[in-house]
Amino acid sequence: MTLSRYPVAPVARLRYRPDRLLTRGVLRRLFTAIELGHNAVNTMSRQPTAVREQLKKIALVFILLPLVLPLIIVALLLFTLHRLVLYLLVWMLWVPNGKDTLFVYSDSPIWHGYMTEQVLPLVRDRAIILNWSERSTWRKWRLTQQVFYSFGGRREFNPMVIVFRPIHRAKVFRFWSAFKDWKHGHTENVEGLTNRLRTSLSLPV
Repeated sequence: MTLSRYPVAPVARLRYRPDRLLTRGVLRRLFTAIELGHNAVNTMSRQPTAVREQLKKIALVFILLPLVLPLIIVALLLFTLHRLVLYLLVWMLWVPNGKDTLFVYSDSPIWHGYMTEQVLPLVRDRAIILNWSERSTWRKWRLTQQVFYSFGGRREFNPMVIVFRPIHRAKVFRFWSAFKDWKHGHTENVEGLTNRLRTSLSLPV
């Protein structure tokens, strides 16, 4: 039997060490448990803080309520009184003179043509007319402007028609939303609102 001239290195044997594998598994589980416990502690520590913040807000509301509530009541009373005075002035000064409608429009190319050609003729003889595009020349404390600000509010006030009846609430017809659809070729809302105005004015539809 012939031996090789080059010695063969012995093959290293892989030693199976169950003690090491067990130690690694235990450490891994231990670290996971510590991390979960840390997260749970953080969550629990945040919850009392959130509860305290909510309690502070509730306490602040109760503290300020006696101070704010009278102001709210006074504001509501002043608003109601102002609205009632406007009603009385309209019923006493406008309606006896045949003016029971406030017509509001502007020079916008979207609705100027329709409002002046289709809606204004319905109320021309009975309307007080305001052009929103000319508001820089308005006298804000005149009756017409005060009626507009009070009944028109801050949304969809142009174009608009307000119809007054003695001892009745005013009927407000806001065309702004309807003309948003008008721009896209949908005319039914504008026409429907115009027909409702005709009915309110006791005109044939």
